[in-house]
Amino acid sequence: MSAADFIGFAALFPDETVTHALVRDIELPAAAGKPSPGTFALITLDNGLDHSKPTTLGPRTLVELGKVLEGLRERAARGEIAGVGVTGKPYYLVAGADLSAVKALEKREHGLWMAQLGHDVYRTLANLGVPSFAFINGAALGGGLEIALQSTYRTVSTGAGALALPEAFLGLVPGWGGVYILPRLIGPENAVKVMIENPLSNNRTLTGPQAFELGIADAVFEPADFLEQSLAWAAEVISGGLVPERANAVDPAAPDTATRWAAAVAAGRRFVEAKTSHAAPAPGKVLDVLEANRTMTQAESAELECETLAELMQTDEFRATVYAFLDLVQKRSKRPAGAPDRNLARPVTKVGVVGAGLMASQLALLFARQLKVPVVMTDIDQGRVDKGVGYVHAEVDKLLGKQRISQDAANRTKALVTGSVSKDVFADADFVIEAVFEELNVKKQVFAELEAIVSPDCILATNTSSLSVTAMAEDLQHPERLVGFHFFNPVAVMPLLEIVRAPRTDDAVLATAFELAKALKKTGVLVKDAPAFVVNRILLRLMGEVTAAFDEGTPADVADNALRPMGLPMTPFTLLAMVGLPVAQHVQESLNAAFGDRFPVSANLQKLIDNGVKALWETAPDGTQEIPQSTLSLMSFGTSPSTGEDVLRRTQDALAQEIGLMLDEGVVAGPEDIDLCMILGAGWPMFLGGITPYLDRVGASERVNGKPFLPPGRASRPAAG
Repeated sequence: MSAADFIGFAALFPDETVTHALVRDIELPAAAGKPSPGTFALITLDNGLDHSKPTTLGPRTLVELGKVLEGLRERAARGEIAGVGVTGKPYYLVAGADLSAVKALEKREHGLWMAQLGHDVYRTLANLGVPSFAFINGAALGGGLEIALQSTYRTVSTGAGALALPEAFLGLVPGWGGVYILPRLIGPENAVKVMIENPLSNNRTLTGPQAFELGIADAVFEPADFLEQSLAWAAEVISGGLVPERANAVDPAAPDTATRWAAAVAAGRRFVEAKTSHAAPAPGKVLDVLEANRTMTQAESAELECETLAELMQTDEFRATVYAFLDLVQKRSKRPAGAPDRNLARPVTKVGVVGAGLMASQLALLFARQLKVPVVMTDIDQGRVDKGVGYVHAEVDKLLGKQRISQDAANRTKALVTGSVSKDVFADADFVIEAVFEELNVKKQVFAELEAIVSPDCILATNTSSLSVTAMAEDLQHPERLVGFHFFNPVAVMPLLEIVRAPRTDDAVLATAFELAKALKKTGVLVKDAPAFVVNRILLRLMGEVTAAFDEGTPADVADNALRPMGLPMTPFTLLAMVGLPVAQHVQESLNAAFGDRFPVSANLQKLIDNGVKALWETAPDGTQEIPQSTLSLMSFGTSPSTGEDVLRRTQDALAQEIGLMLDEGVVAGPEDIDLCMILGAGWPMFLGGITPYLDRVGASERVNGKPFLPPGRASRPAAG
């Protein structure tokens, strides 16, 4: 495409928030006894907005950057500048491609043009006629990191976080040279870590020091004077006084590189299989391009990258990922559907936790660390209280040992958490949450005791996973003060909070709950008081179908692996063991009582619980999984086995039915909240878009409900025509 073609293409995006390329000339500092190396043109990428609006790369941004770089190439040819640098506004180099623009590319050729436009601009950066430098001052994601990789040299700030090539996670490939340059710069093994392992491990990113250690950056400096140090370093490099060493770099033509390259790709494919069961195309495509480009020129690799990007941009998996990541996690999570006016929220200056077991102790630690207010735990005897407080102190010491908090922060956090055997300590608390045994009468007794002690404005919360909040409140003098506040385990890791509104919960209580969720760095989703709320209801329906198929005579390995095409983070029987058989059975019984045969209670599972069996699978000496004969002998099976395909379809249809019923019941505001809950509370894969786009894609929604959950184009390709 010509420059005019690219300009015409960019005009299709009039609403793009443009990241401008602002240039200023700087006289480079002189080394001792030497003249200045000359004038340095520094480009700052800035969209003119504050740090809550990351800089991104859309078509209009790329066209503007390309024009600026062309001008600098002309200046370099005239001898006016000795080098060019690229940096960003505070906290960002660039946060990657503009996903809103990419998602809007409805035609394959438009995706191809977007990929080619990026390569055209980056090729100019790599061929300015003078050395180019990237000063990575903050987040550098995807195309942002590729700007740095296309530069001749790179520095990074120790304060920079979120350096990554996350395309495999997003349903794409690193399409602007990263997949070619990175393995040559840091070795194929490290490249697979950055492009495959990190993205598929909850989208893990690198810090500045980690990027330097890998060899992505040539130098690392402190944030306070990062730009000054980077310019001085660039001056030394340009003057010839410094030649950066690149210990991890490899030559693809070297005798041993082919073997290393092939081994790294093979390891990547094993990792993809373990993480996704190859249910998403993008990770495999990243490895395909990496495998092929060892013997390619950079121009040949660029052509392959563009074609692959154009193909992937048109897949439903990419559209579903953008829906999940951008529309849900990045946007909807920040504006919860149904949340009251935040100005109604009350201040919380002291928190009470009823219970001192593992869950209660995790809650106490979270409240103390994030709110930095006093937290007091209670339990029925001093031994339990001491154990709970001791757990918090031990976890704080672990954080200190890993250098994730300072000594002062550790001391303050420990001092905030105390314990007592008397609930009288809650008299001046603003928010008290119970985390006691999952039995309705026990919880009702706790709240009756609390109401006699706490102030009239104190909010009472339950961490129940399945019991009725309405029933807990029915005997309270002030039922309007009770709210469900359901965390997921482990508390420190799982980002979802199901915030449960009972019929009489008032708006001020609800607003406070949402503000607390935000302060705790959790995503609050408003759910109706219905059995098991959202996540557990869906997971128990899923596990119930698989367990029923097993009880009917389906072999364990067939039943447990039937859902692998869904790419879930773990198999149903593994999840069952992790949740705990008694806990899962207890929730299943409550759902059976509420909804009948849709949630069958397994007699086999009860036999295992009665005999103290913790899990179905055990690992055999050869590393394979098997069900011990002693476990099998406890159970009885039917004579109606199913195939894996049958179990998969049965489960898909069951999930579509259950979600349809939940939406009819008004458990949440819409299917988007179902998806958000499953992504953040159950680790449901982004590339599925959550759960409803997947059920739409495989036809289960139409089969069961007669219509899809989402309109075409919401998390899939738009309807033809």
